Amino acid sequence: MRRRAFLGLGLLAACGRGEPVRELRIASGEPGGFYTAFGRLLAAEIAAAEPDVHPVVLPSQGSVENLEMLRDGRADLGMVLADAAHAALAGELGPPVDLRAVGRVYENYTQLVVRADSPVRELGELRSVSIGAPRSGTALMGARLFADRPQVRTKALELVAAVEALEQRRIEAFLWSGGLPTPLLKTLDDRIGIRLLPLDAVAARCTPVCDQVPVPAGAYRHAAGVSTIGVPNVLACTPHLPDDLAAAVVRVLVRRAPFLVPRETVGTQFLDVRNLIGTGEVPLHPGATTAYRDLHG
Repeated sequence: MRRRAFLGLGLLAACGRGEPVRELRIASGEPGGFYTAFGRLLAAEIAAAEPDVHPVVLPSQGSVENLEMLRDGRADLGMVLADAAHAALAGELGPPVDLRAVGRVYENYTQLVVRADSPVRELGELRSVSIGAPRSGTALMGARLFADRPQVRTKALELVAAVEALEQRRIEAFLWSGGLPTPLLKTLDDRIGIRLLPLDAVAARCTPVCDQVPVPAGAYRHAAGVSTIGVPNVLACTPHLPDDLAAAVVRVLVRRAPFLVPRETVGTQFLDVRNLIGTGEVPLHPGATTAYRDLHG
């Protein structure tokens, strides 16, 4: 039996107080990725601001698995790419997910990564590529980008495995969607040097929630100005999240914004009231709506 009776939240005993502490499960992402880094920062700030809430960061393969965890009641919040969220609402990823949003938090950059010493200069020259972990939003994007390229051998590798395969020259490239710089890619760039292939020629294959965006300077050594695909991230939940918890998370997003941005980040953030509410087809949770109105004055 699912834990819907607890509104998707575990109940713990507060140490030394005997008062109930509510567990808030945050579905994040892969080791070395931006979802994990953001999830940990968010959990720390929620714990500091709300003593009666115990945030727990759950690892996952990314957006698709996070949506499954929300649908099945195994997570209370989840980081989700906007295009994956729209697909879930429409029932394109299995049973429809009744999603709500707490806010739009930052831009994910679609990164088609090759070695700096690779002769490959554009997507059409590739012959082997990892399109991302099987249950990730990256893999959804990869399926679209390579749908009409039968000459390309595609694999579905998690980020750590893809980095290793590229370093060992077992693949020519891997696709990744994340903030800039992604910690694991920054480490790889420092070690062997990487480039990002431009994706402006295929940007139209993405849904209307995507934008053509330049990679900002400072992300990696050889990537500044490369045109790629940007997709907003939504901090998603379901209607079962209590209003007061949704409001508490909103207050943290707005008031603690500088502490939610991983160190060295150069990508676009949406951590202010005006941008946080732009969640597209995913409606805001009622508790979040109330909190934004209160904060906006």
